[in-house]
Amino acid sequence: MLRNYFKIALRNLWKNKTASFINIFGLTIGLCSCLLIGLYIQHELNYDDFQQKGDRTVRMIMEYKFDGGTELKKGNFTSARVAPRFKQTFPEIESAVRMTQSTRVVRYGDKLINEKRFMYADPSFFNIFSFKLLQGDAGTVLNAPKQVVVTESTAKRYFGNENPVGKILKVRTDTTLYQVTGVMQDCPSNSQIKFDFLASWSSLGLADEEKSYWDANYTTYLLLKDKADIAPLQAKIAPFMKKEMVGAGATVNFDLEPFKRVHLYSPYEGFEPNNSITYIYILEAVALLMLMIACFTYVNLNTARSMERAREVGVRKVIGADNKQLFWQFIGESVMLCTIAMILSMTAAIMLLPIFNQLTDKQLHADAFFSVQFIGGALGLILLVSLLAGTYPALILSNFQPVKVLKGAFKNTDSGQWVRKSLIVFQFSISVALIVSTFIMQKQLHYIQNRRLGYDRDRVLVLPIDWSLVNKIDLIKQELKTNNHVIDVARCTNTPVEIKGGYNMRSSVMPSTQQLAVTADPVDNDFVKTVGLQISAGTDLSEQDMKDVSFDDRAKNTFHFILNESAAKQLGWTPEQAIGKKMFLGDDRAGYVKAVVKDFNFESLHHAIRPLVLFPQTYANTLLVKLNGNDLQQTISFIDSKWKELVPSRPFEYHFLDEDFNKLYSSELRLGSVLTIFASIAIALACLGLLGLSSYNAKQRVKEIGIRKVLGASVGNIATLLSVDFVKLVFVAIIISTPLAWLMMNKWLQAFAYKTDMNWWIFIVAGGSAVLIAIATISFQAIKSALANPVKSLRSE
Repeated sequence: MLRNYFKIALRNLWKNKTASFINIFGLTIGLCSCLLIGLYIQHELNYDDFQQKGDRTVRMIMEYKFDGGTELKKGNFTSARVAPRFKQTFPEIESAVRMTQSTRVVRYGDKLINEKRFMYADPSFFNIFSFKLLQGDAGTVLNAPKQVVVTESTAKRYFGNENPVGKILKVRTDTTLYQVTGVMQDCPSNSQIKFDFLASWSSLGLADEEKSYWDANYTTYLLLKDKADIAPLQAKIAPFMKKEMVGAGATVNFDLEPFKRVHLYSPYEGFEPNNSITYIYILEAVALLMLMIACFTYVNLNTARSMERAREVGVRKVIGADNKQLFWQFIGESVMLCTIAMILSMTAAIMLLPIFNQLTDKQLHADAFFSVQFIGGALGLILLVSLLAGTYPALILSNFQPVKVLKGAFKNTDSGQWVRKSLIVFQFSISVALIVSTFIMQKQLHYIQNRRLGYDRDRVLVLPIDWSLVNKIDLIKQELKTNNHVIDVARCTNTPVEIKGGYNMRSSVMPSTQQLAVTADPVDNDFVKTVGLQISAGTDLSEQDMKDVSFDDRAKNTFHFILNESAAKQLGWTPEQAIGKKMFLGDDRAGYVKAVVKDFNFESLHHAIRPLVLFPQTYANTLLVKLNGNDLQQTISFIDSKWKELVPSRPFEYHFLDEDFNKLYSSELRLGSVLTIFASIAIALACLGLLGLSSYNAKQRVKEIGIRKVLGASVGNIATLLSVDFVKLVFVAIIISTPLAWLMMNKWLQAFAYKTDMNWWIFIVAGGSAVLIAIATISFQAIKSALANPVKSLRSE
């Protein structure tokens, strides 16, 4: 029996090549989309699952508010004091680790590389985290200053096939030597902690910073003795910190953030940008909807072909087949077709995976498709799709009445028409919603790219520097300016794209216990003009202002501050009133306000503009070079040659400021690209379903069309007759999808402090596009039917 069903299924597929191709193609595209999205979602949901103690690990989030202030500040950095103090105080804590990631120039032999993933951590690191050491003792590899563990790929990059353990690396300067004490496996791609070098915490020499809670520059993780201790420990922290901060003029507290929730749920980034569980839900919904569209396309196409198989069903029933046998025969055909589609979709997914990795900025591997978990899911998906897509057509076909079918009097005018029409409405509702979402996302991204941010990010070269260049920076600036295409050169700690430094500030009339939380950036006297900030009041920093802060004894330094308008307003001043006012930045920077600049977006547009202070400082870790854009390659070659001449201790590495800006919105850019692609696929699959239903409708009305042509109806009249009902369905879909798309996109836009408007024309364009695409699809079948010879149509009837 099964063999017979199999043979019939193959013959049917081969006989109806066009319909079989459309069915397989539609399901293949839908399943391929689901497989790729599923692989991505699996990767994201399994983040940090390899960490065996992850459920007992928490990250500490610092929150603070100064006396007299109203704003509660929160961030993922803590001081070096927190880990040892909490470990000593709270019995719930088994271990603690402090970590920080930096950029370091590493030299070994003739290799000189600016390493961007150079991390420092306490010796307890390998006790808390499950990174596998290949060489070295986990208990001793980070015990002493100037010790470093390298990853396996880093070891090969520097040492080839030699044993790395015991080798000496020069870090930052030729006199700072680090000994390699261990080699570990590369950090997994689904780890929120990624590095190439892991150096001992004691190498930083931060003993003084353990005395204060305010030097919040480090990430702290706690390993608890029991995961149930999170809530009890959290309750103890606030009373403890209240005692610790008596007389400090501020309230400080710490939140415990479960380690495994950081990647998808935390608003605070870690050592890499977080993803969002909202985006995971969106992609899950897209995958499900794509699968449903593919299934509905299959249903419509098979229903459209039901008349072609009516006589077959009638004959089989006459010779003894019952409804149950026929039903499982057609379900078997559905399983066969879905299996073929699954094989093709897995092949396509493997081939498209490199492109998908570029799109999502992930390192997903094809091996995952062949895991037991994924194969089991694929088999379940085949069964699910077979039942979803095959049940309705199977029921329709198996319930044909043989007498009516064999007499030629059968017409499939049952009440199931509303089901087929509902599927078309559903498909186009999804398609229109995806088109609207894509339009609005692209409009928001265009708004971000073109919004006046208050600074100029075009043609600004970013060069990383370090402490070793403090005495050379003026010479470097002078030499670079000898090129006519170099407009300005400035140094700073943070670029204007994303300034992160957290400080406290007060004016001279405020008590020392009353502070305002601000963001601050150390800059030089060329920063304002290099990045194009606009001064509202006062004058820019001068060379003398830089000299006034060049003393080693900070008590002798006089700072000249530049505030943004928001900072001046927080202090109760207009820009003009702020000039000359005395103020304090932190505990050791006293000086006067020299200028107020207009507010500019120094963070992602997700955040509103906050108080900002720019202050002069001789040290910086970034050099900004403003170019005029002429002979760009020649200018960069000139800078390269000068760099090698003046800075032989650092490799020449650069990027443009607008690249930093784009990185702030990497998640939105990726989601926008994904939605654009899948919206196109969704509309294509919906059109296949519409083609199936229009084909079915034309077959049902062959005799009517023939009679109308004999009576003089034109091709246009008949094409309109066959199309109008389907266009109505598309309009219904537009009416349903418009409010849903508005609600979804309105919620998404709420994450931005500065956002575009959802103009009415977006919904008109999206709906109009869907209508035009639908008309083009329907017209193919309608015109084909209208051009048919009415004599043949009537004779066949």
